[in-house]
Amino acid sequence: MIGLGTWQFGSTGWGWGRDFGEREAKAIVQRALDMGVTLIDTAEVYGRGESERVLGEALGHRRPDAFIATKLWPLHALGRQVKPALARSLERLGVERVDLYQMHWPNPAVPLRWTMAGMREALDEGLIGQAGVSNFSLTRWQKAERALRRQVVSNQVPYNLFQRGAELDLIPFARTTDRVVIAYSPLAQGLLSGRYGTYNVPGGYRRVNKLFIEENIRRAQPVLDVLSEVADAHQASLAQIALAWTVRGTNVVAIPGAKSVRQVEENAAAADITLADDEVFALNKAANTFDPISRRRNAGDLVRRLVAR
Repeated sequence: MIGLGTWQFGSTGWGWGRDFGEREAKAIVQRALDMGVTLIDTAEVYGRGESERVLGEALGHRRPDAFIATKLWPLHALGRQVKPALARSLERLGVERVDLYQMHWPNPAVPLRWTMAGMREALDEGLIGQAGVSNFSLTRWQKAERALRRQVVSNQVPYNLFQRGAELDLIPFARTTDRVVIAYSPLAQGLLSGRYGTYNVPGGYRRVNKLFIEENIRRAQPVLDVLSEVADAHQASLAQIALAWTVRGTNVVAIPGAKSVRQVEENAAAADITLADDEVFALNKAANTFDPISRRRNAGDLVRRLVAR
C-alpha cells in the first residue's frame, strides 16, 4: 500500500514557498484521494504546525475519504500534555478526530506509561481511532502496548533499500501480530530516485543526511544501476521500483512525499508493480554491498564546494 507523507507541506527545508506552495498541496491531496491513496501522514512538528493546517484545508469536504495520521512531539509526552497537544492538532486539521495518533519519537525522560495514559484517554473519548508509535525499537513498541493496554497498531520507521533495519524484527513482528510498519523515507529522501549525483548534491534537509555525503552518493551507484535495470524491464521509474520493493510484502505501508501531482501519480502507480523473485534478489544483493561512511562533511569539503561554484 502507498500513502502520502506531508513533511514537505509548510517546510521551507523542502522548498515550500519556493518550489511549490498551497495550490500545489491542495492538488496533490485531491489527486492522491482520486487515485485511492487514503493514508495521509503529518505531524504537529512539520512546518511548526503548518503541515497539519495545509493538509486540513487541502482535504476540505473530502475529509471522510482520508485516513489521517498525525504525531505527538516527544516534548509533549507527559500524560497531561497529550490531549492539549492533540487538541491543537485537531484544530489545525479542522477535524474532530484523527484516525491514527502516533508518538513521534521516544522520550527517555518520560515513562511510557504516562504518555500512554494520555493516549488511552484520547481513545476512550473518541478523539483518535488508533494509537501508534514512530522510531521505536521492537522492545519499546511492545512496552508501549503493555502500557496502553490496547493495541499499538503501527510503528513508523525509516525503511528503504539503503535502510533495512526494520527487516530484523519490526516487520516480522508486524506480520505475526497483524500490526503495521509505516515506512517513511521509502526513497531515502530521493537518493533512490536517481535524481541526485556527485554533480548534483541537494540542499535543504538533505544536507544533514549522511546518505548525501558525496562519497556515499558514489557508493550508492551500484544499487541505482540495478534499480535502473529493473525499471527498464517494467517500463517504470527508479522511484517506482524502489517503492514497489518497499511494499512487496505484507504489513508494510510506504508514505513517500510529493511536491507535484505528477509525483503523487507516479508514487501511487508503484503499488501496481509486482517484482519477480529474481528482481528482489538482485536488488537485495546490490543493497547488501552498500557500505556508507558516517562522517559529516568537514570544513574542507564546504570550502571546496563553495570555490567550485
